[in-house]
Amino acid sequence: MNEEAIRCLQCVHPLCSKKGCPVETPVPECMDLYIDGKFEEAGIKLFRNNPFTAITAQICDWHKLCYGNCVLNGKDEPIRWYEIEQEISMKYLFEHHETIPAQNGKTAAIIGAGPAGLTAGFELAKAGYHVVVFDVMERMGGVLRYGIPTFRLDPKYMDELERIMLEIGIEFHGNQTLNKDVFLKDLSAQYDVVVLATGAQAERHLRIPGEEKPHVIFAMHWLKEPSVEDLGDKVIVIGGGNVAMDACRTANKLGKDTTVYYRKTFANMPANTMEIEEAKHEGVKFELFQAPVEVKDHSVVFCNCENVIDEKGRLVTKILEGTEHEVACDTLLIAAGETIDTSIFGDLNIEYNKYNWPNTTPEGKILSLPNVWMVGDFLLGAKTVVEGVQTGKVAAQDILKHAQA
Repeated sequence: MNEEAIRCLQCVHPLCSKKGCPVETPVPECMDLYIDGKFEEAGIKLFRNNPFTAITAQICDWHKLCYGNCVLNGKDEPIRWYEIEQEISMKYLFEHHETIPAQNGKTAAIIGAGPAGLTAGFELAKAGYHVVVFDVMERMGGVLRYGIPTFRLDPKYMDELERIMLEIGIEFHGNQTLNKDVFLKDLSAQYDVVVLATGAQAERHLRIPGEEKPHVIFAMHWLKEPSVEDLGDKVIVIGGGNVAMDACRTANKLGKDTTVYYRKTFANMPANTMEIEEAKHEGVKFELFQAPVEVKDHSVVFCNCENVIDEKGRLVTKILEGTEHEVACDTLLIAAGETIDTSIFGDLNIEYNKYNWPNTTPEGKILSLPNVWMVGDFLLGAKTVVEGVQTGKVAAQDILKHAQA
């Protein structure tokens, strides 16, 4: 038995679960079951709460979440709950099977087969909906299959989840592009409910001269099929989020001289803390307080910068004039963030409100298409997998509540 379980204080008000986890993983209950040797029951509880538990237990930034919110932080070493969750949920995933529930006659279309869309679809399928999932890629998984490198997440876990989704009766159609092969307005008319889960797929541009040059590549798309031939010898990655860390680590593992340039400090980087440390350990170089101002044929021009507090009390970057310096590179990978692509609405006159997150009561949906819900990055902006899973749960609960009204 994992000795960490014995150290757990079994808090009545567990911060690791309530404050430190977007899906409110039932840590004390599962810990009790684990200590009693009831591993399957613990696995069931974790899976019912979060069907992606075997994956989120591996890729979540637990330093900021469950581990970081453990009450033992002030007195002792925090409980490594994520290790126990991995042990329970990984085993359970490979042993778990689903059957198609009794159908209630209702239908649901899910646009996007990432964790948010699949969570919503899975919950609706359990309730008896016939769920049809459409995705631009060939297989289910979204970022879990086509964005996270295999050294960070073995594809076998998504393979098992895909199997479970099909077992419960979810119908999947890959290679389907919104506004080309399927249309939101048509799906809204054909299905009882539609869940929009297309994610944040539009790359943020640097908006500097030379960004259109052929050796400039957007990291998010490169990660779908990373190739050593694309890169040359010296690679610069611009950004400080998870995509930037995945890109720099992948380029480094391909044998490239890789440096990350970021305009703030390590503490300001939104990336998973552990991924930053892994990148450092693996030999990726970092240059901080550096802002790109121009891309040339075989180099990037940077300026030094500093953090300042603006008149609204926000931390912003100030570029220091007269500090321009040129850095040679063969490839520039841009990982400056992602945003939603509103062009997917086509010529529809769309108005929408977002969920008042994390309030589970929606302020509104797509107003001109009242049976369409939004989930995941499309709702929140580029966030974490576990936050996306929670939006899928919330949307499914809201759909079922409306169906009963």
